[in-house]
Amino acid sequence: MSQNNNSNNLVAPNSRGALEQLKYEVAQELGITLSPDGYQGNKTSYENGSIGGYITKRLVTLAEQQLAGQYK
Repeated sequence: MSQNNNSNNLVAPNSRGALEQLKYEVAQELGITLSPDGYQGNKTSYENGSIGGYITKRLVTLAEQQLAGQYK
């Protein structure tokens, strides 16, 4: 059984589901299959880093779009 020792605290805890869905969407786009039980220890650092990098890129793009709309 995997134990989540993640020390990252979400600013908006109710966003956890959306972030989890985004992780699976990005992984699918990259052709990486994620384990449904949450254990990703069998993935390479490159694969895990690619997923995280694309998630960050997408979140920054979303924030930029929101800020652009807010400050027109």
